Amino acid sequence: MVFIEYPSCGTCKKARKYLEERKIPFTSRHIVKETPSAEELRTFWERSGLPLRKLFNTSGQSYRNQNLKERLDQMTQEEQLSLLASDGMLIKRPILIGDHFVLFGFREKEWEDKLG
Repeated sequence: MVFIEYPSCGTCKKARKYLEERKIPFTSRHIVKETPSAEELRTFWERSGLPLRKLFNTSGQSYRNQNLKERLDQMTQEEQLSLLASDGMLIKRPILIGDHFVLFGFREKEWEDKLG
């Protein structure tokens, strides 16, 4: 599994602890230093089954500074994916990528359902 995180993010720390306590093997990737490409994000989005808007970190400063709450509806999917790929801080985190799923954010019940 691949665990995409921002190491100083509190939610990412909780998710990492969850994986480590259950001895679930994963490879870590820094969301800012190795920001997913637009193509990777497209794949993650399609596999997640979520609306594209849910991939945005709506509580982050980058999101607020760019007034994206107002702008997203006028943007195409391609523009939104390119924007996400341009700034790792815009992407909801952590992201957990397994063989048959992609999870955005950390909701313990959802992770428990997917990881068993």
